[in-house]
Amino acid sequence: MSSVMSGWSREAGAVRGLSVRALWSDGFVLPRWLRRPARVLGRFTSGEVEVPRFSATIMTTAFLAAAGAYGAYVGGHMPAVVQALTARSGFAVDEVRVTGYVETSEIDIVDALALDGWTSLIGFDVGAARERVAALPWVESAAIRKVYPDTLEVDVTERMAFAIWQQGSELSVIDAAGRTIAPYRGGRKAALPLVIGFGANEAAKSFIAKVQGYPELASRVKGYIRVAERRWDLRLENGVTVKLPENGEDEAIVALLAMDRDSALLARDILSVDLRLNDRVVVQLTPEGVERRADALAASAKARKRLEKKI
Repeated sequence: MSSVMSGWSREAGAVRGLSVRALWSDGFVLPRWLRRPARVLGRFTSGEVEVPRFSATIMTTAFLAAAGAYGAYVGGHMPAVVQALTARSGFAVDEVRVTGYVETSEIDIVDALALDGWTSLIGFDVGAARERVAALPWVESAAIRKVYPDTLEVDVTERMAFAIWQQGSELSVIDAAGRTIAPYRGGRKAALPLVIGFGANEAAKSFIAKVQGYPELASRVKGYIRVAERRWDLRLENGVTVKLPENGEDEAIVALLAMDRDSALLARDILSVDLRLNDRVVVQLTPEGVERRADALAASAKARKRLEKKI
């Protein structure tokens, strides 16, 4: 206690009676971790180090800045602060390069990035932007890259259109997995296969592949109709409907093509060919075909009568 109090009476290196160096003179030893700070403080109090001008102002400003930064952090405003500061320091997004899009509008992609003119490249959330772009109808996936100091590069991979799916009066473009991509708006998508009915979207890929294995038939098909989620009808371009069985589709198609080669069945005035029965083929005529068939039967009956009279 006496060694500490003795520091009050020493004049060398004292500030208003207390000498920092006296704290370890006269036999009093400071802990090791306090020695360096005590030496630095001693230089200030002894006049060995001159305090810069405006140091109080600088320290006050630094304290206020630190307090403001802490308050922004606690209040959840730090991202906005970083955005504002870095954007005005030359890191604002000034250019967006988009590649890989065909069906998707470039404007829609840029809008999904949610840029406001002062968006900082440093604070820009690439992950959230990628999710927004990938949520666009035609986009399968998106890659976004920052190119400092002010450029974003966006590369999108679009989904592949497989068919047009009709449900009631609604037409949609679907992919090979049967997922709806977007409403059908016409244009070059008109060349896609048309699948009709509930469940047709999910079953279309394998069935269309099967029919395409028979080019003679596939080239005539205008629509693939799913019936009761069990079997398919084929609507041909001349209006004829081919009713396929639930099982044995390949055998039925082979038989149909054989009849067509032998008698040009599919080119006649018929409405449908029913192949659902194993032991017979049922053909439904058009009204015109029915009328012509009736005329032909009547003419045949008259000719038979004339022949009987001559006999």
